[in-house]
Amino acid sequence: MIPGGGQPNMQQLLQQAQKMQQDLARAQEELAQTEVDGQAGGGLVTATVTGAGELRALKIDPKAVDPEDTETLADLVIAAVHAANENAQTLQQQKLGPLAQGLGGGSGIPGLPF
Repeated sequence: MIPGGGQPNMQQLLQQAQKMQQDLARAQEELAQTEVDGQAGGGLVTATVTGAGELRALKIDPKAVDPEDTETLADLVIAAVHAANENAQTLQQQKLGPLAQGLGGGSGIPGLPF
C-alpha cells in the first residue's frame, strides 16, 4: 500500500522491475567482458580475472621461478589471484551496487556483499 491510502500502479511497478532486470543483465554481461589484474611480488606474478571472477590469464616473470623454492612461487600466484578477485569484487560493487539497491537490497549474486 502507498502512504495516503492509494493503491500502487501495478503496471508501472512491473515496468520498473523489468527495466531494472534488463539493466542488471546488461551490467552482468559487461562485468563478464571486463578484465582486471592483481599483482604480487612487485609484479613478478600477475593474475587477470573478469569482473565476474573468471581467471583469464596468469603471467609469471621468469625471475620468480626458482626450482628450489616452488612454495614462494605458489604463494605469489595465490596472492596475485586474490588481489585480482578483490579488484573484481570492487568492480562488481561499482557496477551492480546501484542496481541491487534499486531492487530492494541483495543482488542475489554469490560473492557480492550487498
